[in-house]
Amino acid sequence: MLIREQLERMERETLSPYATLSEKSLGRLRSEEQCDIRPVFQRDRDRIIHSKSFRRLKDKTQVFLTPEGDHYRTRLTHTLEVSQNARTIAKALRLNEELVEAIALGHDLGHTPFGHAGERALNEVCPGGFKHNVQSVRTVDVLEKSGIGLNLTLEVRDGILNHQTSSTPSTLEGKIVRLSDKIAYIHHDMDDAIRGNIIHDEDVPKEIGDVLGYTTRERLDHLIHDIVSTSFGEADIMMSPNVHEAMQKMRSFMFERVYQSPIAKAEESKAESLVKTLFEYYVQHMDKLPLEYHRLLELGDSVERVVCDYIGSMTDHFAISAYEELFIPKSWHG
Repeated sequence: MLIREQLERMERETLSPYATLSEKSLGRLRSEEQCDIRPVFQRDRDRIIHSKSFRRLKDKTQVFLTPEGDHYRTRLTHTLEVSQNARTIAKALRLNEELVEAIALGHDLGHTPFGHAGERALNEVCPGGFKHNVQSVRTVDVLEKSGIGLNLTLEVRDGILNHQTSSTPSTLEGKIVRLSDKIAYIHHDMDDAIRGNIIHDEDVPKEIGDVLGYTTRERLDHLIHDIVSTSFGEADIMMSPNVHEAMQKMRSFMFERVYQSPIAKAEESKAESLVKTLFEYYVQHMDKLPLEYHRLLELGDSVERVVCDYIGSMTDHFAISAYEELFIPKSWHG
């Protein structure tokens, strides 16, 4: 018996009846031979970790644009925190950790430079709009490996596409990632905001603190425990009503005091203008794009969509460097 088959048997024998089994996967966009060692979702996770788009997450903004200090979150550290939260929940509920991890590690691969400011800018200028969850799927399907894509399983692609609150993943593992994403960004964005002296622990309203806790550690611990205890033995991933209500209030508090604060958003208009300027330039100068993006035009994608692909893939520093190269005068050297 192959090692992969032994691992698949272990899943059958140990996981919850509600878990998504690797051997029951709906398959990939393109059929391919199975690995003799790794089940399909483990293989997907490995492909994501080795991808260029995953490596670029280390230099993409989470909330604070170009912060001073080494301890603020980036899109990569956010992704790792989502993965860890999701794996903790999945393990406690005996669901498929490898599927959860693959979805979590891939959920933000399509995010733009400068966080949601960059996403808003591209959404305004790109015909058909630009949403990072849709772009994440496009990244793994088309943009990776010079147009070949990663050929991930349908379950992982579904979880990546539907990781936002407004969507519903088809697996419980996808639902875990969707909640873990929200928990992670509320938790670490508050931690970063406290580090940046935008807010303090004592600023958390009593009606929230009495339910979730008054420190970032207490809140994270309480939220994860609540999901596990509420969802245990159920065919859904849920929070208790009072904890869900408190988390929604916490989210509203964060929008009011952090996400929309002048300190956190001081540079956002500059970032949006930079992204739009790059878009306008590259639409008129497609020859400046790498060859791999020209291949997308041959496949029938519009110029505007391909330019969005290129800009969306940029890191913060690369986007700034490109802008400086194109639009900032340089010293005259004799």
